[in-house]
Amino acid sequence: MQLYTYIRSLIQDGAIQDGAKLPSIRSLKRQLNISKTTIETAYHMLLEEGYVFSKQRSGLIVVNPHLLQSPNQSSSIKQADTVPSLTQVGIEDLIDFSLLTVDGDSFPIRIWKSIMGESLSMNCQFIHEYGESQGEYSLRESISIYLRNSRGVTCSPEQIVIGSGISYSVQLLSRLIGERSLIGIEKHGIAQVRQVFSQNNFHLIPISIYDDELFEKEIKENKINVLYVTPSHRPMGSPMPFANRQQMLQWAIKNNGYIIEDDYDGELRLTGKPVPSLQGLDKDGVVIYIGTFSKVFTPAIRLNYMVLPQSLLEKLQSLDTILSGPSRIDQWAMQLFISRGHWYRHLRRMRKIYRLKHDFLVQLLQRHMPGTVRVEFSGSGLHLEMTIRTKLSTEKLIELARNEGVVVYGSQDALLHTDQGEVKIYLGFGGIQERDMERGILLLKKAWSEALNIKV
Repeated sequence: MQLYTYIRSLIQDGAIQDGAKLPSIRSLKRQLNISKTTIETAYHMLLEEGYVFSKQRSGLIVVNPHLLQSPNQSSSIKQADTVPSLTQVGIEDLIDFSLLTVDGDSFPIRIWKSIMGESLSMNCQFIHEYGESQGEYSLRESISIYLRNSRGVTCSPEQIVIGSGISYSVQLLSRLIGERSLIGIEKHGIAQVRQVFSQNNFHLIPISIYDDELFEKEIKENKINVLYVTPSHRPMGSPMPFANRQQMLQWAIKNNGYIIEDDYDGELRLTGKPVPSLQGLDKDGVVIYIGTFSKVFTPAIRLNYMVLPQSLLEKLQSLDTILSGPSRIDQWAMQLFISRGHWYRHLRRMRKIYRLKHDFLVQLLQRHMPGTVRVEFSGSGLHLEMTIRTKLSTEKLIELARNEGVVVYGSQDALLHTDQGEVKIYLGFGGIQERDMERGILLLKKAWSEALNIKV
């Protein structure tokens, strides 16, 4: 959305002129160090809305009929070379501490290519057939074993639905629990799913999950009977305490509600063993568990999984016609990747890589901004939470940072924050290189020097 909005505004303002050619996806991927899928999606949105058109062997051409052209200005493709590209207007200089990106150099490309070829050979007799609507049974079986051993999730392959991402899972849930339109979400949380839920006719209500009295009061006042939680991915990084997990389970049982547990990076416990899932404590079938391969493996593969409680399985059968699993070829390959032990070795490797990145980012903050920010210990996930004592708002700090070329993040409902004189800022480290990490912290120091009285 950021890339799409940025390019659209450049077209509307005339910075990218009518008839100019947009950079190729490969070129922009290399310049911005973001995923191919992100760029393709942004370009597709521009194409759908008519800001560009596709010209064979030329790429995407900008269309801006609202701009008046001077006599010596032509809308032909020949003018494209003289038009400012995205790199000339500065977007490539942004250092983005994104909470969603992953390490781009760690993908096991050689092993994956071998596994893809082998899985195709093993399943060549089925290549002309549609797969099972819930996903390949062999993959669901491998996932159920993995979840039981590594995440403490108790489930059978029949309870698992393979999907193409969180959007697919939420869309399916809207059919399964569609009448429950109000969903409670952790107040001041950082889970970036609001747009996905709203697009599927859900409405998220921030709830004080860690205050017993407020939790009961807010959930009753708002008539909420579904909770969305990320027990392994809290803002400060530490997992949700056992007492709070039990409280939510008791609430769901008592009120005939459901808890959606999004465990999108629960495997990435950087110190000690991963904390078992909330679903593993559920004895009454009230937890809907969602996991993904995007964070540890790659978002390009578009594979996730959802574990449904028994109470929703019968209704799932009636929705068989709308179920649409991802590529069988990718599913076959992932099943073989897991069964051969590659997944477990890759997981151990990624924990080490992210632990080193985490520690390096902490060291940078302690070296360049000592006493200015307080870094909360993060035992899991791909981000750090910083507490900053200031009278400035979260939005102002983010704006100052962006003006210096750094993108940082606040809570999804930062306006509700009531702590006087303190602001929470989040830095993701999964997809950022160490050299950019250090440059980003130095730019942050410069951006906030006057506001926070930091010596530059």
